[in-house]
Amino acid sequence: LTAFELRSKQELEINVKDSGNTVKVVILCGGQGTRLREETEFRPKPLVSVGTRPILWHIMKLFSHYGLRDFVLCLGYRGHMIKEYFLNYEAMNNDFTICLGRKDAIRFHDEHAEQDFQVCLAETGQETMTGGRLRRIARYLDSETFMLTYGDGLADVDISALLAFHRAHGKLATLTTVRPVSRFGVVDIESDGRVAHFAEKPQSDGWVNAGFFVFDRKVLNYLDGEGDDCILERRPLERLATDGELMAYRHEGFFFAMDTYREYQYLNELWAKGQAPWKVWK
Repeated sequence: LTAFELRSKQELEINVKDSGNTVKVVILCGGQGTRLREETEFRPKPLVSVGTRPILWHIMKLFSHYGLRDFVLCLGYRGHMIKEYFLNYEAMNNDFTICLGRKDAIRFHDEHAEQDFQVCLAETGQETMTGGRLRRIARYLDSETFMLTYGDGLADVDISALLAFHRAHGKLATLTTVRPVSRFGVVDIESDGRVAHFAEKPQSDGWVNAGFFVFDRKVLNYLDGEGDDCILERRPLERLATDGELMAYRHEGFFFAMDTYREYQYLNELWAKGQAPWKVWK
């Protein structure tokens, strides 16, 4: 490694540690994905493929690129399929030799880039909302800082810079925001009907929540007294904002949530063309 590469590696390692514990990444994987029924009729949305891999794998690879490899997955709809995916991960990604019979044993011959991922798979209920899911997995969070994101959004967010931003402002919570793209072309019309300006699907001047949260553990106190119907993005975040404890990290790069079949097709087209902005790993 060059001196620059070694310094960058050391900075990343420091950034993902918190009081001796690795910053854990919580991924919400329990929704039913009703707007993507073409794919989610038979599998949970996090297992819908982009290329040959589930979108969940792509999300985890982004975090792992920045040294975060300790995950808690909040399961719900068809959660057993996500469990099966990880239980079979070694066999599906390696050559192996198996000895059958009473002395059954498996010897794997290769290694893969996800060799040291630690994945906690937690059942959080079929109908539980986002805040309820976070409350249910609180016992698995053992550091002062943790991250949380959705299991259907891809981005090229600089996780290291996001963590640094969170630690610099000292508040309890950070959410990542992006500029939304309009679904429609915008037309400026003069009084006589002449089109003065046309923009096909321009970016908005406002900002919207893209997930990729960084939370202090004290955020869990905002879930006290809440049940499984607690929506994180409603009362808890609203209270954090009112208390002056919520900050926004502005992401100017790529972000895309896979909610519909057309969006599923778009992400797969980007991947097939080798033009996937979220693929920051080698």
